[in-house]
Amino acid sequence: MRLIYFLAPRLLIAAITMFGVALLVFLSLRLIPGGYADIVLGPFATGAARDLLIQRYGLDEPIFVQFGKWLWALLQGDFGNSMVTNKPVIDEFLRRAPVTGELAILTLLLALAIGLPLGVWSGLAEGGAGGKGRLGRLVGALGASVPDFVIGSAFIFIFSKWSLGLKVGGFVPLDQGLWDNLKTMILPTVSLSVFAIALFLRTTRDAVLRVMTDGHILAAVARGQRPRDIVRHHVLRNAAIPVVTVTATYFGFLLGGAVIAEVLFSIPGVGYYIFSSLEERDYAVVQAGVLLAAFVFVSLNMVADFAYALIDPRIGAARSGT
Repeated sequence: MRLIYFLAPRLLIAAITMFGVALLVFLSLRLIPGGYADIVLGPFATGAARDLLIQRYGLDEPIFVQFGKWLWALLQGDFGNSMVTNKPVIDEFLRRAPVTGELAILTLLLALAIGLPLGVWSGLAEGGAGGKGRLGRLVGALGASVPDFVIGSAFIFIFSKWSLGLKVGGFVPLDQGLWDNLKTMILPTVSLSVFAIALFLRTTRDAVLRVMTDGHILAAVARGQRPRDIVRHHVLRNAAIPVVTVTATYFGFLLGGAVIAEVLFSIPGVGYYIFSSLEERDYAVVQAGVLLAAFVFVSLNMVADFAYALIDPRIGAARSGT
């Protein structure tokens, strides 16, 4: 019963969110200048050819009729076929998902491995001698200020002129060799990680600073506990909740398709597929891609909710109404 109280409101909110995303992306695509017939047939096509193509895909029907048909097909597990290749959309996403998944996992691992320790160190050192806390703020601000496409473009210029053992473009699948694959993934991973490192650093630092002023920390200090034990048993656990939130959100962004990095480095993942389909007005692909990205976000947020309850049982009890 407690689990039902915990899950029911979240599932309802998730369903409403998914419906809102589906409606928004469906309507937004049709407001973009230049419809599917204009892109496919070009400006010199005859009116008869345009009408035939529009009728073929049902684009001449009222927009909410089109939306209803698409939504009904989705509920039956049918994401439709690409309007360009006529291949099932879900098959194309499944084929590209491992590439995006690898990029997302590598980026997240690198960002956590660097950002979390720096954030804890910066939070503990805040106000200490030597300006260590200010150094952490500076690193976080610089990392968050430089867009990933600027970093990626700089990498492309540098490593195209001087190879330095890494490859720009020419993606190599993982099953064709681990090192050859990594040589094509290192640059996009690092370009995405810079912002993520700054994000985790600042989030962790702020969380540690907040926890350090709590009464139970001051009580532990008064009892004479060793600083190492205070950090391990009290600070890190209580500072984990905002870090879990940021991790789930950013990982959802990465899994949804790190579009800029994939396009810049010609990584054939989900983001690259959605971007190219948007240029071609392939409505079926873009609609399914945005909806799947939203589903990933919603699912990861629910996972984060469960993680909150595990980290702090008081949160789970409060949110389940007990």
